[in-house]
Amino acid sequence: MILNLQLRAAFGAVLCALALAGCAEDSAPAGSVSKDGLDEFIPVYNEYIADWLAQQAEDTKKLIAEKEKQIASAKEEGNPTTSLAAELDSLTRDLDRILYRQSHDGYFSIKTSADVPKDLVWQDGMDQPEVGDPRALKGGTLNQPMVTFPPTLRRFGPKSNHGYRGYFYDDVEMLLVGMHPLTGQFIPAIAIRWAAGADGRTMFYEIDPDARYTDGSPILAKDFLRGVYVRASDNVVDPFYSQYLREQFANFTVYSDRFLSISLPEPKPLLPLYASMYPAGEKFYKNYGPDYVERYNWMHEPSTGPYYIRPEDVKKGRSVTLTRSKDWWLKDHKFYKNLFNVDRIQFNLVRNTSKAFEMFRAGQIDYYPITAPDYWYRRSEIQPVFDGYIERYTFYNQYPRVPRGLYLNVDKPILKDPNMRIGLAYATNWQRVIDAIFNGDFSRLQNFSEGFGPFTNPNVKARPFSISKAQEYFAKAGFDRKGADGILVNAKGEKLSIPIVCDSNPQVVQMMAVLAEEAKKAGLEYRIDGRERTSSFKYMSEKKHHIAFSGWGVTPPFPRYYQFLHSSNAYTEEGAVKPDTNNLNSYADPKMDGLTMQVRYATDVETIKKASWEVQQIIHDEALFIPGYVTDFVRVGCWRWVRWPDTEAMPFCFPVIYEPFDSHAFWIDPEIKKETLQAIQEGKTFPEVQRTISKFRDWEAPLTDELPLPPSASADAPQSEENSTNNEQ
Repeated sequence: MILNLQLRAAFGAVLCALALAGCAEDSAPAGSVSKDGLDEFIPVYNEYIADWLAQQAEDTKKLIAEKEKQIASAKEEGNPTTSLAAELDSLTRDLDRILYRQSHDGYFSIKTSADVPKDLVWQDGMDQPEVGDPRALKGGTLNQPMVTFPPTLRRFGPKSNHGYRGYFYDDVEMLLVGMHPLTGQFIPAIAIRWAAGADGRTMFYEIDPDARYTDGSPILAKDFLRGVYVRASDNVVDPFYSQYLREQFANFTVYSDRFLSISLPEPKPLLPLYASMYPAGEKFYKNYGPDYVERYNWMHEPSTGPYYIRPEDVKKGRSVTLTRSKDWWLKDHKFYKNLFNVDRIQFNLVRNTSKAFEMFRAGQIDYYPITAPDYWYRRSEIQPVFDGYIERYTFYNQYPRVPRGLYLNVDKPILKDPNMRIGLAYATNWQRVIDAIFNGDFSRLQNFSEGFGPFTNPNVKARPFSISKAQEYFAKAGFDRKGADGILVNAKGEKLSIPIVCDSNPQVVQMMAVLAEEAKKAGLEYRIDGRERTSSFKYMSEKKHHIAFSGWGVTPPFPRYYQFLHSSNAYTEEGAVKPDTNNLNSYADPKMDGLTMQVRYATDVETIKKASWEVQQIIHDEALFIPGYVTDFVRVGCWRWVRWPDTEAMPFCFPVIYEPFDSHAFWIDPEIKKETLQAIQEGKTFPEVQRTISKFRDWEAPLTDELPLPPSASADAPQSEENSTNNEQ
């Protein structure tokens, strides 16, 4: 949860949809990585990494030599060398990463307390203000619906990236450090203090001596090595973790039970959070081995946070319940004492959303998202709301907006011409969709990276619907005459007819139908190809689409582009379209490659800002993405006994949050619940509550190198395809 004081998506939540993840380096080579225990794993893994780095260094040096020859040859022939120079710069950066890693005495190191540098400048974050509302009460049970039952309680391995993993682990856990939800400054979590090393790539941490897992065992420095071991050994097949841990960390050093350091291959802004990892307790993993997947399938790993799942609270096919540890080691801490307030959070299986809402209406579910206009204007216009039993809130937040819209596959012949793509942008009437389907409540998304504060280019605006402009650009693309049915044709008599693949969700199909009807006015035929979600996802990932309606999960504070726009995720070395990556545009351009690499390897926020603005401008100029719709608020309904913070600093919730429930800043008031249930029996009512909280509508997160960012939110972490329409963000 510590990372989610300001952002919802923590380490595991961002790691879903691995099949669509594009990666810079090759996948992990075959070969056994020790299964025999942490102490046996350390030397084996050190040797494995050393051999891999040696091969990487040799290969990279050869590529650098080849690129230098190409540049020299190009100069002799008077040809441009800009793209070649960018590729050389990237290779040189790769070599620097490798050489730095080789300067360590291994991926894992064991030293003594005397080896901790004496000149470190330690920080503890205790000068930051308290978090939450001091009126918060402990106790009670919050009932929540879940639409599918999780296939496992394991936090990694096969099938672990299900929709409830975040609730069970990431949203309620601590990493080494966290951050304050309003100031953006680092605050303590597992580490009681931290310090940056002289190389700008290493963080030193002192673990809080009181730090405990929910099973009571102490959190020790060596547990962070074990966190790597249990994810990267051959006891579990987890391709992402195998590659991520191998490539994104340079060294873990244990100095004592309380002191450790973690080094990254290159300098990073927000280093204390980038250089972090989940620990794994020895007690829980004492039986870890080749049967990990089966043995641990229904075992909940002890948490570093306040909640855990008891074996008896896993009722398969019915419910899963989180229980708050009454003796949690941070329960009286300045930054956590007003959070994690309810004793139990029970997720009840309700596969049908209509049934779930009826259960909410009946008081069997305490909290329900009602952002979608159908819920806000129709379904929640019910007697319990009028009688004041259920309260409704509109909360303006600052979470980055889902880039939901139309993705144009430039590999398709008809979409290669930029004039055609620009014409499509002008012919796509998203405002009509917003007015007709979303009651005008939602807004037009302006660009691919909206909602990232200073990292969003304010000069990039979505093209408005314009019949004349659309036809102007269609004519430039060769479609300059109308057919008998009003659809434009080219000189060959070919119709301007393009398919859109989308989820077969009725609301999505309805939206596409509106776009198609409006497009006809400009002489364009959109053919709607609605498919079951799994089928549409597969079709898009195989790059078979012309246009795809989709959206991607995003996390603050930085936009990330490598996986979406780098050429390595567009085409194979043989020139074939590369499937199973997030580059749905099949876009490949040397300049864009350089910019995405700048964002990926930036060591300061100004570099990220400048490169991000350029990326957004190119996306617009090339018309790769036609922005759809967005909201800058969330709406929720909850029974009046669910209370929210109401202080001057933090009315209702944290400003950077996707779903208010994820903040864990709410609480249940037992007296109000008793009063409400009695009033229902006696037929008494309360004033209707419909409150709008807009304090954070124009709020902007501080732009400093101290901005919070978890390791999973790096440029290297894959994004997940997201098409939700029931809780639009």
